[in-house]
Amino acid sequence: MENEKLIELKVLGITRSEVQPGAYALLLENADSTPDVARRIPIVVGAAEAQSIAVHLEQVMPSRPLTHDLFVSMFHAFKIELQRVTIYSFKNGVFAAMMHVSNGEVELDIDARTSDAISIALRTGAPIYTTGEVMEHTSYEWRRDGEYKPQKPVRLEDLPVEKLERRLQRYVDREEYEKAARVQKIIEQKTNPGSSEA
Repeated sequence: MENEKLIELKVLGITRSEVQPGAYALLLENADSTPDVARRIPIVVGAAEAQSIAVHLEQVMPSRPLTHDLFVSMFHAFKIELQRVTIYSFKNGVFAAMMHVSNGEVELDIDARTSDAISIALRTGAPIYTTGEVMEHTSYEWRRDGEYKPQKPVRLEDLPVEKLERRLQRYVDREEYEKAARVQKIIEQKTNPGSSEA
């Protein structure tokens, strides 16, 4: 992730989830989008997380600090800066995020739920990023003219070996061995052309 170019995101808002009753969708968009075209990532969050984000977006002042407000107060008290949030993974339908913090002397990466990390980032003004891989697998194209285009499926045969190897490792980690065997075969065909020919 350190060497991969990150994509900056902005928070659009909260909507009701169309796929999970009782839940909400946090909608993110590439920061360099145009008024007519964008790539958007919906992240399903619970009611409490949605409320915390919505309270900040709508500039509502709660009578007592919410949990994320408390985190920000502690950051300020101990002179800790949230430098950025990176949504670095999407596995089994779950996003994972990293909070990059510093007190001026020590820098740390803290693993966090994506909704928590984003809620704190909104309150501190820290930028939010994701990787190209997460964007590729979770975003869809939004167009002002009303057309919604999911990311086109990519044939395994068209992927570079580097991406195939990452996908192979994911399948092995998930114990999806049939898929892993198929990817391994494609890698062999790409790295040893003609080896499968008898």
